[in-house]
Amino acid sequence: MKKPDRIRLVRLTDVSLKDIVSHMNDPRVAEHMPLLTVEWTPEVARKFVATKEESWKQDGLGHWAILNDKTYVGWGGFQKEGDDWDFGLVLKPDKFGLGMRVSRMAIEFAKADARIGTITFLLPLSRKNLGALSRGGAKFVANIEYGGEIFKKYSLETR
Repeated sequence: MKKPDRIRLVRLTDVSLKDIVSHMNDPRVAEHMPLLTVEWTPEVARKFVATKEESWKQDGLGHWAILNDKTYVGWGGFQKEGDDWDFGLVLKPDKFGLGMRVSRMAIEFAKADARIGTITFLLPLSRKNLGALSRGGAKFVANIEYGGEIFKKYSLETR
């Protein structure tokens, strides 16, 4: 019997920039990221990681690299957006199926963190299967404009 995969969250600085570049240049990732408008290079990845690390310094929370056993499968985490803590998750296409497990881990983390009373999710219009969000207690807020694109905004109370 196969043992379950072990999901670990580590800092983005703990993974190879090459892995992040390859991941973010996959056209299947871009299908669900309307704000992804440039080809990723090592320099773009380096700036991305530096920006996410700055969030850790400023807010005490940010984005992680996600490992499945010891293999990089994506990134995600929390980002302060005004009064909200937005949760984002970007998995490699062959690991999209891990999304619910990783999201559950993040929601449990948020529930244990006194700073996070509400989690928001901004989802591109290309995302159609949103039943899990509703079943998990998230409520549709509105379609909003962010970075010149329209996203579906959901909110989940953690208390």
